[in-house]
Amino acid sequence: MSDYLVDIQHEKLSFFTPAGEVRALNDVTIRMKEGEVLGIVGESGSGKSVTAYSIMGLTAENGKLMGGTVEFNGHRIDQMSEQEIRKIRGKEVSIIFQDPMTSLNPVYTIGNQIEEVLKLHTGKRGAEAHARAVELLRLVGINEPEKRVKQYPHELSGGMRQRVMIAIALACEPKLLIADEPTTALDVTIQAQILELMQELKGKLGMGIILITHDLGVVASMCDHIAVMYAGEIVEYGETDDIFYNPQHEYTKGLLRSIPKFSERDYTKLVPIEGQPVDMLNPPVGCAFAPRCDSCMKICLTKKPDRTDFEGVHYSRCWLQKKAAFMAARGAESGK
Repeated sequence: MSDYLVDIQHEKLSFFTPAGEVRALNDVTIRMKEGEVLGIVGESGSGKSVTAYSIMGLTAENGKLMGGTVEFNGHRIDQMSEQEIRKIRGKEVSIIFQDPMTSLNPVYTIGNQIEEVLKLHTGKRGAEAHARAVELLRLVGINEPEKRVKQYPHELSGGMRQRVMIAIALACEPKLLIADEPTTALDVTIQAQILELMQELKGKLGMGIILITHDLGVVASMCDHIAVMYAGEIVEYGETDDIFYNPQHEYTKGLLRSIPKFSERDYTKLVPIEGQPVDMLNPPVGCAFAPRCDSCMKICLTKKPDRTDFEGVHYSRCWLQKKAAFMAARGAESGK
């Protein structure tokens, strides 16, 4: 059995469409232990959600694992049937989707939807399930939970609906909670409340969290480690301080430059990342970020960079780091 709660090794996953093969994931490796919080950041289409969904076996019908392994809590997800995965989905691993209004069923009450999960995975029914539903709503900070269980999704605000989604996800006290951009549809004050709530629940329940977002600012104070994804690859990975204070990939640096800095005396303009995301139907042969990189070299256009390791778990995939390491080694030799 693996020492890791999540152990994804060299995952390659493609979607087969009428237009051709979309190579959504290309050699993705992720490991996280129980109780850790991992942030996966990157722009839309970078492979963040696909990576997390593969842990739950939620890949679309036209998706196919082309290589690698996906293991969660001792289960080889890539070798399990849909029926086997259903037994752990919602029980050992749960997910919070980014739009609670479309994730909740509009024709069932909040209580019905929470109790359904409890009936499926814990066997609780009737008054026992109802009491647990009320308890969960109270746990996620919803006022008057006895009243809310009888209400429908449209009767609640956006922030309250998101809290209901969290309550459903936590119903069976899973070992892993996947939060797919859980604050995107909420205003700033509610965003802060939801993130604070997730931190509190992590402390109480000891669960691991995978937080998917395109905003580095969201993961700054919450995550132990951060994986930066671009075009289906992890281009940089490290502890949170590594990513924020010692970024090594040009894409990571671009993301950091796009965060507003309100503490500076001289307000500077945000620096956008020029160009368009990669066409995953026709990915480049070299570094996927090369066409948008101001420091692009010839080798970047023709060959994918290998991994460069730094201190601890920090690494990146960038030819500039290979060049820097080569120049440092040559300087050391000439100084002998």
